[in-house]
This record gives sequence, C-alpha cells and structure tokens, in this order.
Amino acid sequence: MLLAGNRRFVAGAPEHPNQDAARRADLAPGQAPFAVLFGCSDSRLAAEIIFDRGLGDMFVVRTAGHVIGPEVLGSVEYGVAVLNCPLVVVLGHDSCGAVGAAREAVAEGTTADGYVRDVIEKVMPSVLAAKAAGHTEDRDFITEQIRHTVDLLLDRSRILSQAVQAGETAVVGLVYRLVDGSAELVTRNGVDAAGAVADAAAAASA
Repeated sequence: MLLAGNRRFVAGAPEHPNQDAARRADLAPGQAPFAVLFGCSDSRLAAEIIFDRGLGDMFVVRTAGHVIGPEVLGSVEYGVAVLNCPLVVVLGHDSCGAVGAAREAVAEGTTADGYVRDVIEKVMPSVLAAKAAGHTEDRDFITEQIRHTVDLLLDRSRILSQAVQAGETAVVGLVYRLVDGSAELVTRNGVDAAGAVADAAAAASA
C-alpha cells in the first residue's frame, strides 16, 4: 500500500485516500493504522503526502536524522503492542542535514550547540561505519544510517523484537529521493510481512 501510494505520488496522480469528512468521523472513536512510520523530521518528508495515504493510515514518529531516544522507542512500541501495527518503517532520505553534519563533525572535528549536538552524536556511529567500509557517496551514508536505526530499534526494544520473531510485525528501511520523490526498500527484518514488501518493490521495478 505504501509503495503503491508512492508510485502514484511520483507519477503526479495521487488519489488522496481517507482524507474526507466521512473518514474523519469514522476515526473519531479510535485508530487502527496499518504501519508505524519512523522518519526524519525534514519538512520535505511529509509521510501522508509522499505515500499518498490519509487519516488513520500511519502512526507517524519523526526526529531529525531519525535518531532514537526513549520517547521514540515508547511511541514505536505503542504502535506495535497497542495499535497492533504489522509493519514498522524507518524512512530516511538523501541530502539529510543530520547525516551531513555528522560527516562534517567526523571529518573536521566540528560540533554544534545545544541539543543539536546530541542529534549529531547519535548519527556519528553510522558515519564511522560507512567510512570504515570505504564508502564516499551520500547515498551510502544515508543507507547506513537507515540500517543502523532498524538495528537499534530491534536491539533496544524487546517488545518489537519479540513481535518480529513471532511473525506478527516486520521492520523495513526505506530511502527517499528528494528530486524524483521515489521511495526504495534498503533493508528488512521479519520474513512474512517484509517479504511481501520486497516482492512489491521487485514488481514495481520490473
């Protein structure tokens, strides 16, 4: 559903589902989203727009550089354990400011003031891993940060990891291209649901 919506968005033919007054009224008593989306706070990454979805479809959590803290973990766990979302999506994108700042910090020893420094420091392990692997392209650093975030979610949240092991939830990573608006699968965990996402991605690119 997310990939299909993204294809409509890229083609300039969005359907804007679940965005009318009837949907709003139906959701007033409660929500049942089909996915938790944990993405970067970048203003160009509005999830409901780029995936052509609407009210009640996604439980969205966003931080700069999609860095993880207790509030993020609690929000993701709420989506999985309370709202029963079968899919958790980590959404990153090219030209990410947080990743760029972390790369600069590693290369030049610079830092930022306030809590922005904390964001940069949480991205630095991904930058160091990408450099150690010999990567030089922006996309490789972004992909490493997405994979790192997926791994951290599963490592730090017992609720999420148990749901994945039980085949109840899958966790996938998507990278978004700002220029053409396309989203591409870069990593997945959880055989059944993630496999279905992979099949859809393969069909879309065929």
